[in-house]
Amino acid sequence: MELGIEEIMKILPHRPPMLLVDKILEIEPFKSATGLKNVTMTEQVFLGHFPGHPIFPGVLQLEAMAQVGGVAMLYPEEHRGKTPLFGGMDNIKFKRPIVPGDTLITKAEIVKVRGVFGVLHADGYVDDKLVSSADFKFALKTDEELFGLKKN
Repeated sequence: MELGIEEIMKILPHRPPMLLVDKILEIEPFKSATGLKNVTMTEQVFLGHFPGHPIFPGVLQLEAMAQVGGVAMLYPEEHRGKTPLFGGMDNIKFKRPIVPGDTLITKAEIVKVRGVFGVLHADGYVDDKLVSSADFKFALKTDEELFGLKKN
């Protein structure tokens, strides 16, 4: 099943310029997802990273990968409206730079869940070549748990 940007924005709390998933190509709710991020020269980050030699920052690669996993985590109706939070990252590897014109394909898999906590593994690919990978520790929290806010 594919999800377009409108459906992604119903699931994730992120908004541009921090929404780093353009399309979900496949999803198995609360198990795995494959997502796509088109890296374009018009993104603000390239004004300073790096002028004359634009490289998509590793931290944004990690965020994009985590967001694909976030769609898988938050897709089930009972998880909608929660916020996925990083608890830590392990085994982070960057194999080659990502530049404007590249399409980052992320394959994310939830490998462990205990209550509201879990571990997600994600691999990023450009042109079918592994460019980055990481393991993410996460927690799913409601706005009330995060901010003491009650939903109307």
